[in-house]
Amino acid sequence: MNCNDFVELVTEFLDGALSDGDERRFIEHLARCSGCETYLDQFHQTIAATGELAPDSISSDARGNLLSAFRDWQRGA
Repeated sequence: MNCNDFVELVTEFLDGALSDGDERRFIEHLARCSGCETYLDQFHQTIAATGELAPDSISSDARGNLLSAFRDWQRGA
C-alpha cells in the first residue's frame, strides 16, 4: 500500500469497514510511514474537536457549499 491508497481508505478504516486484507495492509503501512501516522492522527483530532454533527445543525447553504467543494475536490478541480 502506498500513501495515496492509505488516504483513500482512512474513512473506511475509521468506520471499521475495511476487509481483513485491506485492514492488514493499512496497519502495516501505518507502522512504517510517519506521514500517514500524522494524517490519521489529524483525523482523530478533528473528530474529537467536532464531535458528532447532526445533519440539521448546518444551514442548507453551508451544506451545499461543503458538498460542492468535496465534489470539485474529487474531480481534481
